[in-house]
Amino acid sequence: MPVEFLGIAAPSDASETSARTTSGPLDLAYLERLVRAHADHGWTRVLFAYGSSGADPAALAAYVAARVPDIELLLAHRPNVSAPTYAAKTFATLDQVSGGRLSVHFITGGNDHEQRREGDTLTKDERYDRTGEYIRVVRQAWASETPFDHHGTHYDLEDFVLDVKPFGGRAPTISFGGSSDAAYRVGAAEADVFAVWGEPRARTREQIERVHAEAAAAGRATPPRIHAAFRPIVAPTEALAWEKAHRVLDRIEARKAALGGTLSRRHPIDAPENAGSQRLLQIAAEGDRHDEVLWTATARATGGAGNSNALVGTPEQVAQALLAYYDLGVRVISARGYDLLDDAVDFGRYVIPLVRQGVAERDAAAARVA
Repeated sequence: MPVEFLGIAAPSDASETSARTTSGPLDLAYLERLVRAHADHGWTRVLFAYGSSGADPAALAAYVAARVPDIELLLAHRPNVSAPTYAAKTFATLDQVSGGRLSVHFITGGNDHEQRREGDTLTKDERYDRTGEYIRVVRQAWASETPFDHHGTHYDLEDFVLDVKPFGGRAPTISFGGSSDAAYRVGAAEADVFAVWGEPRARTREQIERVHAEAAAAGRATPPRIHAAFRPIVAPTEALAWEKAHRVLDRIEARKAALGGTLSRRHPIDAPENAGSQRLLQIAAEGDRHDEVLWTATARATGGAGNSNALVGTPEQVAQALLAYYDLGVRVISARGYDLLDDAVDFGRYVIPLVRQGVAERDAAAARVA
């Protein structure tokens, strides 16, 4: 089966290790250059992330769609910021503009304070329930050729029909992430792709089994594909890779100190509310190194903020680790370095071909057995 690679479409070069050097928080020339680097080095798609204080990712995706025609686009979206009918319209329009290259990643929100920044006062479980309803309305808007009504817990609408449909009669892929009970239940029932953060393989296997069980309980014959996210730290030799990793950690700590002990207004370093970050910090408390090359020190230093566990090693070592996740059932690999541009080029040049070769060999072996 194919493996896909997800990178980042960021409008500046800021990261956990350094302040931005680009011309402001919205540098369109840098954004285009970064996406072009992904497209030129074998990546499948790039993510346009969402934050309450950031630029509108839908506008950035439209900008990139018109300028970089040979890469897919993953748009992050929070259901609290618009009605599902408006979102369905935005997504369908972007899919038409991009010629069918759009996927959508729904973010339910794991931090109450961040959600309240934009007026969202629902509890966490209520937010997940809303996301499930929201996705169902979006899908119906894409599919229905005649006006429909919807009377649900969170949305009430009458006689809605969407004139603009997604490109080519397709429905954009919907992805979804989370590690709470509510996340597993809703995501497994509604999403095409379920995203998890990179954890030791045994725990990733447990998460995949949970998603599959919840999908079966929801009556799905085919469960969502699995997406796992990592921070690769790659160098020509193992010793150099670990030297690089410790430089990254030192830079994270220095940046935290310069910012008064934090890295983001959206994520607390201590006692994060979301289950995914809590899992990452628990794993980090059990030790810095897991399996062959998984390193948790970066997650501990950032409070388990998002995609924060690293894979440290040579291209061959990192590729073998990713193939082990592929063998568990991971089909989408998210990888974001700490130097966004250079690391995207290096990962695409040295790691992606090795993983694709390993997947092709597995597919060929399976075909021989069949």
